[in-house]
Amino acid sequence: MLSGLLRRKEAARAKPIAINSRDGQTFAMRQFLLITFALLCSSCMAQGSYVELKGQRFLVELAETQEKQALGLMFRDSLAPDHGMLFIFPSESRRSFWMKNTRIPLDILYFNGNLELVSMAENARPCRSRSCRGYPSEGPAKYVLELNSGKAAELGVTAGDVLELHLD
Repeated sequence: MLSGLLRRKEAARAKPIAINSRDGQTFAMRQFLLITFALLCSSCMAQGSYVELKGQRFLVELAETQEKQALGLMFRDSLAPDHGMLFIFPSESRRSFWMKNTRIPLDILYFNGNLELVSMAENARPCRSRSCRGYPSEGPAKYVLELNSGKAAELGVTAGDVLELHLD
């Protein structure tokens, strides 16, 4: 009789554990699916800032502050083919960029307040010396787009081409 009572107590303890375990697995699976779905949806919606030039889209890092503008793409060893950096200035002015401490060659494209290409410096080379040459715009620019070297030629970019902004 005592052994029967012990078996019933063990069975009573075992059932809730099995039920809780199954419920816990179901709950964990639901949480996993919910989190996975949320991440998938957010990655589809969060494209980040990008520009379009001559029908090609470039994801861009924004250089809106003086600190970010001073650093630019310095000390980077690479830049993805469909990426760039967009410098946004408060007003139009003649601009000049240099390549000090920049490790990758770049195309530097200058755009006015109407987003029309004013001028460009193609294949600006990295500079590791103390005095680096400047790459000035040929007219006032409010936006400057840095892309991998050769991209402007590949797209056939010319003065007057319009840049489309899609900023977060």
